[in-house]
This record gives sequence, C-alpha cells and structure tokens, in this order.
Amino acid sequence: MKILGLNLFLAACLVAFSSGCGKANEREAPVGKSNFEGLIGRWVRPDGGYVIEIKGVEAKGTVDLSYFNPRPINVGRAVVSSDAAQVSLTVELRDVNYPGSTYRLTLNPDSDRLVGTYFQAVDKQTFEVFFERVQP
Repeated sequence: MKILGLNLFLAACLVAFSSGCGKANEREAPVGKSNFEGLIGRWVRPDGGYVIEIKGVEAKGTVDLSYFNPRPINVGRAVVSSDAAQVSLTVELRDVNYPGSTYRLTLNPDSDRLVGTYFQAVDKQTFEVFFERVQP
C-alpha cells in the first residue's frame, strides 16, 4: 500500500513538473510594436534633465531613439525586449565623453517610469536612475 501511494505521489509530481516545462518560453511575448507602444514618447531623468525621445520601435526590437544632455548625444545602439513580466530597453551611447555608457531600463507601467541603471563608462560607475514621461 505504501509503495502504491509513493508511486501515485511520484506520478503526480512528474505531471506537475512536466506541465511547467516550457512555460518560460511560452511567457515570452513575441517582439512586436504592440508590446512596446508604451515606450513611445519623451522621457526625462529628473536628476539632471537628460532626455530620451522614443519615436518608434521596429518588430525586430530596434528603437528609433534620440538622447539629449541637453544637446543631442550619439546613440550607438538601442534595443527592446519583452517577456510576460516586463518590457526592457537598452541604450548604448557612443559619443565624446560617452564611449559605451549604457542605460538598462525597464518600463514600469504603474508609475509610467523607465527604471534601471546607467553605466557611466568613463568613470566605470553604475548608478540607479529613472525617467518620467513628459506629457505633451
């Protein structure tokens, strides 16, 4: 009787475990404009007036984006990614005094903020930052 109970328990665990397999891949949303429409707009970093302006997002995850401090700074790369839990934005700057400085931000739809870190490449320091949406 104990062996039968143990076998039933193990079978139930196996079913529960196998039904969870692949769930991470299922949660990942396909990259598409509808996933990223919440990013489009003008965002300001209140601690310094830095501005990210997102004009559009391509289905493959590249972003039409400008960065200002207060003048335009060259953006080397800007990409987005998404899963069921969050939309993430990575912006790499490539300009004088910004050789590879990088933002890694996540959209917080509840607070309408981009929250994350800024790696300042010249000083090799990372700072916690956030951007607020500028209302038109």
